[in-house]
Amino acid sequence: MIRQLMVIVLALTPGLLAGQSPWVAATPRVDHSSPLRNPGLTESSGVVVSRSQPGILWSFNDSGNAPEIFATDTIGSDLGRFTVPYSWNKDWEAMTTGPCGPVTCLYIGDIGDNKENRASVTIYRLAEPKVPRPLTRQALVTERPAGIELRYPDGAHDVEAMYFADSSLYLVTKGRSSGVLLFRVPAVPWRSGKAVMAEPLGALPIVPKKHRGRLVTDAAIAPNGHTVVVRTYVDLYFFERQQDGRLLPKRGTNSCAIAGLESQGEGVDWLGSDRLVLTSESSLVSASTVTVLHCSGAM
Repeated sequence: MIRQLMVIVLALTPGLLAGQSPWVAATPRVDHSSPLRNPGLTESSGVVVSRSQPGILWSFNDSGNAPEIFATDTIGSDLGRFTVPYSWNKDWEAMTTGPCGPVTCLYIGDIGDNKENRASVTIYRLAEPKVPRPLTRQALVTERPAGIELRYPDGAHDVEAMYFADSSLYLVTKGRSSGVLLFRVPAVPWRSGKAVMAEPLGALPIVPKKHRGRLVTDAAIAPNGHTVVVRTYVDLYFFERQQDGRLLPKRGTNSCAIAGLESQGEGVDWLGSDRLVLTSESSLVSASTVTVLHCSGAM
């Protein structure tokens, strides 16, 4: 009952704040789309644009695969596979980047939960590895990651979207059973061994429709630190981040229709201020892909 009441309150919040305004959709301009050429990267469930190594993208496979990250670029080149030691890929579904001390770190979210029955999930943090130049076919290994155990105050959620802002991680639920909800994970000691409770920040005005592919699969914050894109299999939604961390729909053209561009669209990140990069899983008839596009008026 408590969870049901919380969901009702959260679901009403964004409508009141946003004045019940409908989404205004734009059509994207696709620059190019390429297959991901590393034969091991077949279920790309997220993508991160490196802020410290120009031209490098990071991706990974989801549940049941080895704990590895893959380096690529916007044309899908195979730039190396890195094992993440002392970690477990139960259901890796999100990755983001952010500072951690003097270096840039990758944050890997083992936060997927299709059955929504995990008592807790794990987020790993590790210094972003350097892609070797020239490229090598030798086995590559990252540093040993730190990790936190994460729980939600209202029970389990399936989550595939995560971004970093103001020393905190933000998670967006997939929308499987309780609407699309936003949570914050505040800055915490990463090696304390204590479980962390996520802080609820309300619901987002995205109506999940599984049969239409409208379930959230990733999110990313723009380099300006203000605009956040949340993607589903078929849509991109643009939000303005408020001072308290909450999200409101961006005024004007604030969504983008991307149905049919990918076999199973999963990842999204920003290429500068005006372009986006998407990645997808493979299907029976097509390989995993990386796509670069511009959504006019939404950025």
